[in-house]
Amino acid sequence: MKGDIVLVEVRHQIAAVIIVSKLIDKIKNCRTRFIISVAGESGSGKSETAKAIADELKKYGVKSVVLGQDDYFHLPPKSNDAKRREDPEWLGPHVEVNLDALESNLIDAVKGKAEITKPLVDYQNNSIEQETINLNGVEVVIAEGTYASLLKNVDIRIFIARNRLDTLEHRVKRNRGNEVNDPFIEQVLTTEHKIIAGHIQLADFVITKNYDVIDRNS
Repeated sequence: MKGDIVLVEVRHQIAAVIIVSKLIDKIKNCRTRFIISVAGESGSGKSETAKAIADELKKYGVKSVVLGQDDYFHLPPKSNDAKRREDPEWLGPHVEVNLDALESNLIDAVKGKAEITKPLVDYQNNSIEQETINLNGVEVVIAEGTYASLLKNVDIRIFIARNRLDTLEHRVKRNRGNEVNDPFIEQVLTTEHKIIAGHIQLADFVITKNYDVIDRNS
């Protein structure tokens, strides 16, 4: 998403080192593009962790791309916020997010397509554009977003188990709008927590609130 702030910290890098070290053989032996999802609540560090994983993969000579769920909302950010405020039902993965479009991009990647066309949200201009991503040489696609655990065409799922209280410091640093001081947004995050709390059960790797990595398949 244009205008978003991604602040990769040491904790994200350490988690990426651990996860990639456990996955690199699977990735190298995969006959199709390898798909990783990174899910968690708003401000939990999904974008940062995804980028850290991409950076770590590069050290192994593995090229990757990151697809952010924020680009797949039906409405641009300010319009989506307004819609949420006027319609209590406008929240969740099957309402405000076009997960089918993200899934379609993943399917094309797995099929070996040379490029994909995806939406691109411009946060400042409150608009949605289109962009084409070249997949030549790409071995891994990382899909990150609140509801990324629900994506079907995924080889490994990562879930960051941090709630709105754990993520407060990060959300302040990100400073996206005035969300930290808005009671409505806090209520949205509370509802969001209820929606995805159970998604931890789908995860292959769980990152705790202290950013320890738990391999649930070991």
